[in-house]
Amino acid sequence: MSDTPASAPSSSAPAGDGAAIDQSMASEIVTCLPYLRRYARALTGNQTSGDRYAAATMEAILADRSMLDSELGAKVSLFRAFQSVWSSSGSKLSEPENAAAPAGAEARAQARMARLTPRSREALLLRVIEEFRSEEVALIMRTTPPEADALVQAAMREMEAEVPGKVMIIEDEPLIAMDIRNIVQDMGHTVTGIAPTRREAIRLGEELRPDLILADIQLADNSSGVDAVNDLLGVLGDVPVVFITAFPDRLLTGERPEPAFLITKPFTQEQVRSAVSQAIFFSSTETMAASG
Repeated sequence: MSDTPASAPSSSAPAGDGAAIDQSMASEIVTCLPYLRRYARALTGNQTSGDRYAAATMEAILADRSMLDSELGAKVSLFRAFQSVWSSSGSKLSEPENAAAPAGAEARAQARMARLTPRSREALLLRVIEEFRSEEVALIMRTTPPEADALVQAAMREMEAEVPGKVMIIEDEPLIAMDIRNIVQDMGHTVTGIAPTRREAIRLGEELRPDLILADIQLADNSSGVDAVNDLLGVLGDVPVVFITAFPDRLLTGERPEPAFLITKPFTQEQVRSAVSQAIFFSSTETMAASG
């Protein structure tokens, strides 16, 4: 199976086991695919694995159009189909025959995921990062809204119980940088510094060696936060990264390496807390190869 997500189903294709999808819903699904990939990458802690699940979901929909329910809307229906694939695979899709065994950050992510309350991380990502309402999370996960809320709270408790870490912020807007700093410090982490430019980010990172990087992609001197992160990863090694940006479309292209953790501005406190907790908990990152 290709690691690149499959195309959205065409309304003119054979219906398979279910009804044909109308053109409007097919177009909406195309629009939703980048966000499904974001969810899948965050859930697995790895771009390749996440994209494999997204592709498997599209293949399952092409084989059985009844997996989509137009009454739920395209996005809820698409994520519900993904959840069915994820659950039926036992949260572990078969790897290609020549795939290497998980190692490093991915192996740690899988080991730590096994310690969480079952299904709690899915609920957390759907509610906080993808911003589905509790009722929608319940529909996607085939449960009740109170149970979905309980799963979200369980995930937050378990992840925030991890040992506090050192966090560096790459952000050129002072008010936003201070807001992020306050959230991170309230969580019990130490902020090693705030860098408004690529040059300052590299200097701070090399000097204080953070456990986590929170980065914007467009900085004060028109330098790139993505380039700054790539430079830092070359020096620091496997450090988790959370991108916080007003331009998610620059990273959610499906055509190049993408981050496992991506928050869209304007953000909420809960989104930052969730992403920071998960990034530190899973110690997972993807090296970027893009220009901001």
